[in-house]
Amino acid sequence: MYNSRISGLGFYVPENVVTNDDLSQVMDTNDEWIQERTGIQERRHVIKGTDTTTSMGVKAAKVAIERAGIDKDEIDFIVFATLSPDYYFPGPGVLVQRDLGIKTVGALDVRNQCSGFIYGVSVADQYIKSGMYKNILVIGSELHSHGLDMTTRGRGVSVIFGDGAGAAVLTREEDASKGILSSHLHSEGQHAEELSLIAPGMGKRWVTDIIEEQDPEDTSYFPYMNGQFVFKNAVVRFSEVIIEGLKVNGLSAEDIDMLIPHQANLRISQFVQKKFGLSNDQVYNNIMNYGNTTAASIPIALTEAWEAGKVNEGDLVVLAAFGSGFTWGSVIIKW
Repeated sequence: MYNSRISGLGFYVPENVVTNDDLSQVMDTNDEWIQERTGIQERRHVIKGTDTTTSMGVKAAKVAIERAGIDKDEIDFIVFATLSPDYYFPGPGVLVQRDLGIKTVGALDVRNQCSGFIYGVSVADQYIKSGMYKNILVIGSELHSHGLDMTTRGRGVSVIFGDGAGAAVLTREEDASKGILSSHLHSEGQHAEELSLIAPGMGKRWVTDIIEEQDPEDTSYFPYMNGQFVFKNAVVRFSEVIIEGLKVNGLSAEDIDMLIPHQANLRISQFVQKKFGLSNDQVYNNIMNYGNTTAASIPIALTEAWEAGKVNEGDLVVLAAFGSGFTWGSVIIKW
């Protein structure tokens, strides 16, 4: 059985920077209030009519493929993680295949929100381990800004999220001591509505009902988050799944060279960092610059950390995420 390793990384964020002060012009909030609760200073928002979830993913993917040192036609499979696809269907995986001009390989869409990239990497790793594929493109991309309630009513959620994309190429590795050592996935659907976007749902309300109602006060089209409840669950599940991954591989927190947590909230990351006794040099956070980019947050942060020379050959790298679903997971990597 083979291992898989990350052979190429890339990311893309829109040029349009939206600061906390910018948000204070359209809603009752301020820089101090946002930073105290989330650690976020600014985020990127797509300007209408420019980028899409797919186009951002394509831009990140091109960088990752080039850095992997392969031709696009050597990609055997595509995994695309997002909660904000261009269309209700089809998913963005096939749009990436089309826009990159890749041959008719399979394309899989992953809808696991903040844990999407972790789930995508796990799926890709298993395909490579089995020998089915050699090079798999995994993308996490999100365009949140077009679906946020940018008023005081929605400030508890809208100040948190930003747009962007990250990508990784996973490649077959014959050395069993290198690459992805293990991945660990979990879910707890009983809390699904605590972090959710309900409309346009097709269960209790049909599309014809939604069109007929045309209710401008219907907030079900905007994301909802029970912030304190999500925070309490996140710090527990982050810790559990990191410990699980380390234990399976006979490792401990002292072996971690770099932890890349999903950038949900700087306070969550700091709590986990303290629990594991990690220094600032052992944890990479960039939520202050980009906000929460959901499925894109880990590949963006991992790419930045690698570009900055903070991830090097032989390092033990831990990726971990928690989010809507609830879903959570970790990936343990020997770089």
